[in-house]
Amino acid sequence: QVQLVESGGGSVQPGNSLTLSCAASGDNLGYYNIGWFRQKPGKEREEIACIERSLDTTYYTDSVKGRFTISRDSAKNTVYLQMASLQPEDTAVYFCAADDGVQSRYVPLPDICETQAVFRTWGQGTQVTVSS
Repeated sequence: QVQLVESGGGSVQPGNSLTLSCAASGDNLGYYNIGWFRQKPGKEREEIACIERSLDTTYYTDSVKGRFTISRDSAKNTVYLQMASLQPEDTAVYFCAADDGVQSRYVPLPDICETQAVFRTWGQGTQVTVSS
């Protein structure tokens, strides 16, 4: 069973960049669809980006498209979320999660990303705060 640990969160000023890491242990992260999610204060957790397990196809929600990049480093068994042009509304706890594909086989990546229930393994989250 894979375990996930996020890191890289912190406090930055608007317009700056930050890269989050999702390091895996216990299994090869390449076997999993990986999603990045965030939970803003007082809001429900939302999906923001996903990467597909075999072809590394990516999906982004409109709120982060063009600013955030999800990528996988197989050698380090880590998935990254590069965040640029950060704004105060990006302030949230960021989570990565793994979907082993059992429930999402043949499901398009956008639909997988929007269904948090298929992500059965979650990290503990890392806080990102954007303020001046």
